[in-house]
Amino acid sequence: MKTHKILIKSKTKKYSIFIGSKLIDKINKILLSQKLSFSKILIVIDKNIPLKFKSKLIKNIKSDVKKTHIFNANEKNKNQKNVDLIQNILFKNRFNRDDCLIAFGGGITGDVTGYCASNYKRGIKFINIPTTLLSQVDSSIGGKTGINNSYGKNLVGSFYQPELVVSDIDVLKSLNSREIICGYAEMLKSSLLDNFKKFNYLDNNFNDIINLKQPFIGNAILNSCNLKKKIVQKDEMEKKLRKVLNLGHTFAHAYESHLGFSNKLNHGEAVIIGINNALEFSRQHKLMKNKTYRLIKNHIDKIPLNKNFKQLFREKDINKIISFMKSDKKNNSKDINIILIQNFGSIKINYQIKQNSLRKFLISELKKKYL
Repeated sequence: MKTHKILIKSKTKKYSIFIGSKLIDKINKILLSQKLSFSKILIVIDKNIPLKFKSKLIKNIKSDVKKTHIFNANEKNKNQKNVDLIQNILFKNRFNRDDCLIAFGGGITGDVTGYCASNYKRGIKFINIPTTLLSQVDSSIGGKTGINNSYGKNLVGSFYQPELVVSDIDVLKSLNSREIICGYAEMLKSSLLDNFKKFNYLDNNFNDIINLKQPFIGNAILNSCNLKKKIVQKDEMEKKLRKVLNLGHTFAHAYESHLGFSNKLNHGEAVIIGINNALEFSRQHKLMKNKTYRLIKNHIDKIPLNKNFKQLFREKDINKIISFMKSDKKNNSKDINIILIQNFGSIKINYQIKQNSLRKFLISELKKKYL
């Protein structure tokens, strides 16, 4: 795949996203092309990345002082304790605001490292090098950073745009099938937000995309990145339009939180289940045509999940799930705010639902035979 460059022009910062092959080999050249050089760099590295990629990045990045920190990236470690560990390295080595913090890993690594960068001395330079499909198509773009706490997912965070994003698609070959499906969830979401043509591309090339075949995976990544660019540039701080990017996520975050961020359910799997919930709810409330419902439903049904909604939860779990949904940062009333689907490219935000109605809906979903 040839290298593509996407320019993000948000209200707070202008920066580039590079997408292509062998970009880790060219990382110093890319930095110089963007007029980025730093006397001190700390690279936070996801421990799950294969050694050959870790070694290559460390070797190819040039600076006077170069430190590394290996981060055990999982949802349970996406917390203040690990933020403190990273920031203590910065303090001990006297990093200043013109030095740089680099995230080399998936979405969790990017979220934690970006959050560290945003509040260390009120903001240090930050570069994101995403290594999972999910982070390359979604979480590395747009400046959202955050950590979890006992009240739920991503409830502590900031909007903080990076200096640069570099997505080397060669690293994706190291992912297992479950991680690829995790990223595919965000590509599906993007296509629903965009238009029927983008959805149809995924639908027609599903097997080639999840098997990382070119040009299909490359095109799908670019489609998702361009969609997110368009939304972020219009609404950087999620005042209105950007809320559409939360399609399926109010459900998903509650499921992850209720399961204690365990390996039973990863973020992308939760998003797929959440999109399916939003789809069913939209149909029940007559927000969409049956043809649209059937097209999306048939596509979701062919995505292989580790476990489905009915296998993960019981009726006794519903109240706790709703409690986590009430804590979602998009809520501003006693009702629960969810994002629903009207058509391809037509999403309804700020749909208020009573807790009792949501409880009945989730119980009915548990009783469906096809789930």
